[in-house]
Amino acid sequence: MKESITEFFKDYRVILLIVLLIGSLAAITILGVPQGLDLQGGSQIEIHLEKPVDAGTMNTVTSVLEKRLNAFGVKDVQVRASGDQDVIVDIAGVKPEEVTDLVGTPGKFEAKIGNETVLVGSDITTVKAYVIEGNTWHVPFTITPEAANKFAQLAQGKAGQPVDMYLDGQLVSSPELTEGLANGVASTDVEITGTENSSTEAQDQAKNIQTILQSGSLPVSVSITGISTVSANLGEQFKTGALIAGGLALIVISIIIFLKYRDPKLVFPIIFTSVAELILILGIATVIRQNIDLAAIAGIIAAIGTGVDDQIIITDEILKGKDQDKESTSRKTKKPKKAKKGKKGKQAKTGARKSKVTKRFTGFRVRIRSAFFIIYAAAATLIAAMLPVAYVGFTRGATGIGVLTGFAITTIIGILVGIFVTRPVYAKFMEMMYGGK
Repeated sequence: MKESITEFFKDYRVILLIVLLIGSLAAITILGVPQGLDLQGGSQIEIHLEKPVDAGTMNTVTSVLEKRLNAFGVKDVQVRASGDQDVIVDIAGVKPEEVTDLVGTPGKFEAKIGNETVLVGSDITTVKAYVIEGNTWHVPFTITPEAANKFAQLAQGKAGQPVDMYLDGQLVSSPELTEGLANGVASTDVEITGTENSSTEAQDQAKNIQTILQSGSLPVSVSITGISTVSANLGEQFKTGALIAGGLALIVISIIIFLKYRDPKLVFPIIFTSVAELILILGIATVIRQNIDLAAIAGIIAAIGTGVDDQIIITDEILKGKDQDKESTSRKTKKPKKAKKGKKGKQAKTGARKSKVTKRFTGFRVRIRSAFFIIYAAAATLIAAMLPVAYVGFTRGATGIGVLTGFAITTIIGILVGIFVTRPVYAKFMEMMYGGK
């Protein structure tokens, strides 16, 4: 038995499983499992673009939105494309109404003297810290030398005229040109200023404008089409409920396996394999940064449930073959001839024993192949069923049926982990336990 255990741990499939388990645990510990809003709490904002855009434009949109939210001070934010005309923004730690003005507007800046445009958003190089004086706010920024020269030429001799500054077509400030700005000398320092009803409103307005100027404008017009929120307390309840359900499932599976086979030796390896699959799925999800939400948890449960079914198939095939071998042996009525004494007799006994073991291992491997044929066929069918759901999520985004993308991805990961890693190790364990008996 000791030799069998040693051979078991020397098998490359067992070594691969151990290495992957260590790597998965390390990834989970260091990187942390990425959690969806269902578990960590937060808000999701759905943004709709005025028209479909190409991949380059969509990258610009998501980059600008992420810059805005980071500049605003939102630490836990994820901005992702959802198809070619929608963007999903996941945030935590702030109320959605605090950032809707940031993500729901293009952020197009223009400054005009009369009907002439003298500055645009692309002319801005640096946005400085805003200043609050009572109910009045100031947002200073610098512009490029080329823009400063253009501004100086257009503003020359127009002292006293207003410089109308627009953000997304709305007038936010109209400071008058001073003599110093209307003398034709270029200056790269510009400032937007305004007055609100209170210092709090002044600070909010200054912060929004500063953030929008820092991040730049969006290449297309956008609108907010939906906002959903999950509280952090509800997220904790989801996690607690999932852990309790998982623990109860393992207990029930253990009882069912024991009642079915009446062999406690089979309970531990099946439960261990299920736990190993859970760790590997979470480890892979952590590495590829796949959010674990309620849909993903459902996929994990489906994959592990399929794994238990596969292990039962393997166990049934092996134990059925073992029973058939016993029945075949008991039916033999012809007594074997006694071996002659001496060297030839010993050689005959040894040869018969080797032949018997070889036949048993051959039959064992045939039964294993038969079990894996069923497992591979079932896995292929399930993966084929999940691919359309995953495809919709990748191409059309996490809206509509796309919210089930996490379910499809974790199910596919679990199935692949099972048929290529954990099921072969379980089969090797059964070989160690029953293959030579």
